[in-house]
Amino acid sequence: MPLPFALAAGSHFDLAAFSIGLIAMCTANSAVYVFNDCWDANRDKLHPKKQHRPVASGRVSQVRAMTMSAALCVLSLLLAWITARLLVLPIVLAYLVLQVFYCLRGKQFPLVDVFLLSSGFVLRVLLGCALVMATPSSWLLLCSSSFALFLALAKRRADLIQGVDTQHRPSLAGYSRGFLDQALTVSAGLTVMAYALYCMDAKVLIPGREFASLPFVVFGVMEYLRIIQKIDTGESPVDLWLSSRTLISCGVAWAVAILFSVRLPAPF
Repeated sequence: MPLPFALAAGSHFDLAAFSIGLIAMCTANSAVYVFNDCWDANRDKLHPKKQHRPVASGRVSQVRAMTMSAALCVLSLLLAWITARLLVLPIVLAYLVLQVFYCLRGKQFPLVDVFLLSSGFVLRVLLGCALVMATPSSWLLLCSSSFALFLALAKRRADLIQGVDTQHRPSLAGYSRGFLDQALTVSAGLTVMAYALYCMDAKVLIPGREFASLPFVVFGVMEYLRIIQKIDTGESPVDLWLSSRTLISCGVAWAVAILFSVRLPAPF
């Protein structure tokens, strides 16, 4: 997300370091997923969909899964160190610590669970900044954190509507549909407002084109909100995005508008 803005601001872009850093985060993410599947194996056996996961179904043993998780964790930290970017290793380490805590305890408490879940998305944005050695602006952090919170709340709403039991998701005992709908409205409004202020404050945007990408952000957030409330879904943001031609088109249009708005260096 920060890449075009960072390039426009003159940040140094090293394709090798950037690629290795992305692989490091993907590896860390995989380590957490494997750990979570192993930790939740007994509860996943009671879930209509998650019972088919490798560990819950018995296709992969817990010992093998934990060994794989540990190996992926070490590999992610090694790759982060190889990037030679000062903040990449601490960011990947922070991601691992926060998400493991989420798996062990954090997801049992309402609000704590969605804030921990959304922190993973914010750390990804920080990683992007660190890889191009750019300082993240306050508006970027506010926008990304509010949007991440929006997605996390949408997922909890889907869990509640689909009848996921509190034994599998203890934090659901502290939520109601009315609260989640209101929280989604607040986080959606905050996302749009933060992005608008970001566009106003960004020095890398060409005068007169500052808000070229804003309509697509507003439309995308509202369309996502419309879909999850109309068909009562939102469990997987990726699946919902890929299943909606409208959201895909909106994302492409946003990218085009960004390239139109920023002062990219001559090679770009």
